[in-house]
Amino acid sequence: MIESLDGKISTGDVDELDVDTDFKRIRGIKEGLFQYYDIEKTTDAFSLNTGRVMAKIGVNTRKSEPVKIDCNFVIIDNKPHLTAKGLEYLAKWVNTLFLVTSNKDHPVFLIKNKYPNIQVIYYENKIDFIDLFFKLKTAYHAERVTIQSGGTLNAELIRLGLIDAVSIVIAPCLIGGSNTQSLIGGESLHTQEDLLKIKALKLKDCRVLKNSYIHLLYDVINNTVVEEI
Repeated sequence: MIESLDGKISTGDVDELDVDTDFKRIRGIKEGLFQYYDIEKTTDAFSLNTGRVMAKIGVNTRKSEPVKIDCNFVIIDNKPHLTAKGLEYLAKWVNTLFLVTSNKDHPVFLIKNKYPNIQVIYYENKIDFIDLFFKLKTAYHAERVTIQSGGTLNAELIRLGLIDAVSIVIAPCLIGGSNTQSLIGGESLHTQEDLLKIKALKLKDCRVLKNSYIHLLYDVINNTVVEEI
């Protein structure tokens, strides 16, 4: 994922502000942005994201036909953020669209029979991400999944121990804003016991890119140990 130096993955706290549209317009940031997109192209065969992000990039309103890409999308969408038109665009865009939801009225149920490459993974009450990743591996042979979601979902996945590695491109900018999405958001930690949810990282690689960009690769240490003092 891409973030500012202060850890922001959006340029503001409303959906119309977005790094994909805004970074390319800001002098001092736009010049090196291509490097992030080059790295992004090396995504795994399975890429996990959210319906909100897909809506922000405009899949619900795109009029042109998409060019098929060799990737499978796993999209988490409860609200829903995606419309039937957006789902149809995604189905035409990717190899297989896995739509994961706990919303029984999601529009995917109206169109899934029209597109054989749409797979719906439904949870009656709340999405069970441990079960979801188990299903993706055992039923659909997803050995690796690239996660490119928002801060709230990132927090849930990292605290469940479901993220093994982190690949971050740091853009040369500071954004700020207490309500602006950060790489890891979600509920704050409240107790000493919650310290077990913190995941230490082991640096694998650090590359200084052009135009003051940096690419960091970390392994996640999921067996957190909190020592007594």
